[in-house]
Amino acid sequence: MSAVAIQAVHANPEIARSVEAAGIRTNYHDLGQGFPVLLLHGSGPGVSAWANWRLAMPELAKARRVIAPDMVGFGFSDRPAGIEYSLDVWVAQAIGLLDALGIEQADLVGNSFGGALALAMAIRHPKRIRRLVLMGSVGVHFELTQGLDAVWGYTPSIDNMRHLMDLFAYDRKLVTDELANIRYQASIRPGFQESFSAMFPAPRQRWIEAMQSREQDIRALPHETLIVHGREDQIIPLTNAYVLAQWIQRAQLHVFGRCGHWTQIEHAARFSQLVGNFLAEADASQ
Repeated sequence: MSAVAIQAVHANPEIARSVEAAGIRTNYHDLGQGFPVLLLHGSGPGVSAWANWRLAMPELAKARRVIAPDMVGFGFSDRPAGIEYSLDVWVAQAIGLLDALGIEQADLVGNSFGGALALAMAIRHPKRIRRLVLMGSVGVHFELTQGLDAVWGYTPSIDNMRHLMDLFAYDRKLVTDELANIRYQASIRPGFQESFSAMFPAPRQRWIEAMQSREQDIRALPHETLIVHGREDQIIPLTNAYVLAQWIQRAQLHVFGRCGHWTQIEHAARFSQLVGNFLAEADASQ
């Protein structure tokens, strides 16, 4: 690699550390000290851990170790030829990352698609998870929304990306031409759209079901759980949060008004404070 290419890589804040997790070379961010929290991103086109969590990571890292990976098929982790993307593969990668870093137990924050992964991880590996945060979460049955259909059915163009940004955010001031162009350019990086389009082809209701956990398993979760949702979310319905709050015995629910699917961005400071306080309760009891 040339000196110019090396400099370009290091200039990209989305590219951080790299480790093999369950056989997958995984790009991940690792900052701060203290009890670890694993942040699992959503499934938008061109998404990466940094794009999803760039505002939350430095705030949460003031009191704990923050780890945010690119899940396989997303961001700058490897895209192995012939891989079949599935809940099993993503859960194995996340657990493999904890193993590779020598982390026996972590708190877990899952956004949207990442919420489904977080639920499945807590069900399958309950002792590896201390506390659980689910934000705009998938993982229970709901009818495919027009918003999610548009996200998973995205084909690259600036106009299509601008439309998705309008769906994600309640506050239209966040949806600038510059942001739409940045996210569009991210979505057309080599390999990005190819893997993304292979994950959730139509008909897409089946992928909602594939990401579900069983009701009886969710009801049996012993973890203290914080459920967060935007009231105006057009991607994942608010009813998901109500269902999870009813099913998880030790759950609490916070709904942000005037907020779409981007809680961690639209209400960044309040989101980080809410999550930080929730996780700090567990710190204090140890």
